[in-house]
Amino acid sequence: MINHTITYKKKIMIDATTSIAGPKESTGPLGHYFDKNLNDDLLGQKSYEILESKLHASAVLLLLNKTNLKPSEIDLCIGGDLNNELYATNFAMRELNIPFLGVYAACASYGLSIIIGANFIESNHVQRVICSTSSHFSTAERQFRFPLELGTPRAPQSQWTTTGAGAMLLNTLKGNIRIESATIGKVVDFGVKDVNDMGAAMAPAAFSTLSAHLSALNRNPSYYDLILTGDLGKRGADLLKLLAKKNNLKIDGKIYSDCGVLIFNTTNDSMGQGGSGTACATLVFNGYIYKKLLDKSYRRVLLITTGALLSKTSSLQNQTIPAISHAIAFERI
Repeated sequence: MINHTITYKKKIMIDATTSIAGPKESTGPLGHYFDKNLNDDLLGQKSYEILESKLHASAVLLLLNKTNLKPSEIDLCIGGDLNNELYATNFAMRELNIPFLGVYAACASYGLSIIIGANFIESNHVQRVICSTSSHFSTAERQFRFPLELGTPRAPQSQWTTTGAGAMLLNTLKGNIRIESATIGKVVDFGVKDVNDMGAAMAPAAFSTLSAHLSALNRNPSYYDLILTGDLGKRGADLLKLLAKKNNLKIDGKIYSDCGVLIFNTTNDSMGQGGSGTACATLVFNGYIYKKLLDKSYRRVLLITTGALLSKTSSLQNQTIPAISHAIAFERI
């Protein structure tokens, strides 16, 4: 491993992906790319947390249905969410009877789960791995900010947590998209304390991982058809471009975008700076980018998932917000 970057020798392929999107996500610019679109973010459940868990399980079950596989044919599930003790994922997995590893890297959890899954396959321990994540606007609001009943005004620098779930099946048996390499991020903290300004907290971590990845593999940004961050939002994406420019890395609108910017119509003031949440990168990659790789609109894509590692405890103690970012390079073969 050079500069915390792994180059995979095996052909670790994506067999299939799934994406289940909430109401706001379904009416956004990418709505027609998702497998399932919800018109209700509660669906008659007793709580939003229960609904999120059911969404997570549904994304995995839909993946099994797509691939005509039984749970017994899956070697490992890896997944996470934003709830305390990974509530949504743990309760989803009790329905599946598949070996499971729960992971947490905040909104970078999808990238973390994919890297771990790829490493298990590379080391010959497993053949089939499912990676999955979920998030829900209402569960995240009361987890990290305020009770919904307060009706607290949203700050202009804030983002809208994505409601949805998605899953990906990795294997060495079939597929047209391979995982070529991955860079494991370092925890980076630039001293941001504003819990509403996640983009500013995460952008330095995204830049750190991007720089390490390019340096390790001796590549320029133009090597990729698309460099895509997980959920920096408009402000965070602009900050990443500024950091890149100051360090002589050329990333512009032709090769760079952000899942949080893509998933919502950001001219809508209620969406703030765009999307965030564990499901943000999951939905955009699984529903949109994966299809663009399949139809050869893109050949090489670098997905840089981003996560702010704050908690209710750290916020109450007036701590700064550390962040993490993990990168995965996908290649159409």
